[in-house]
Amino acid sequence: MTDTEKSSEGQEISRPLFDYLVQLAALDLSEEQAQYLLRELNHQLRAIQELAAIPLDEQLPVTTHGVPFRSEDRPGLRADKAQPFPDPQEILHQAPKVEDDYFVVPDIPHTTLE
Repeated sequence: MTDTEKSSEGQEISRPLFDYLVQLAALDLSEEQAQYLLRELNHQLRAIQELAAIPLDEQLPVTTHGVPFRSEDRPGLRADKAQPFPDPQEILHQAPKVEDDYFVVPDIPHTTLE
């Protein structure tokens, strides 16, 4: 089984796989940040593996909730209406770069994934 295949119980994200994912995400991490993030990701992966190991009845619906939530207790849905922001310039002033009242987003060079 390779690092890129689905993990089995107890498997962690290896440093080579982590470095590859950092490269794909175009992240610029210091060694300290990389070690911290790898450690935290592995903590989360272990938590997911622990949850996956909990035996559940096969007949249990996926949407079952541990606390009963009656339909009469649910708040009503709000109308989905577009509402313009009162001062768009306030948002634009927070952007690193703006041109003609639009956000300027740096181009991300595309590469072919293997």
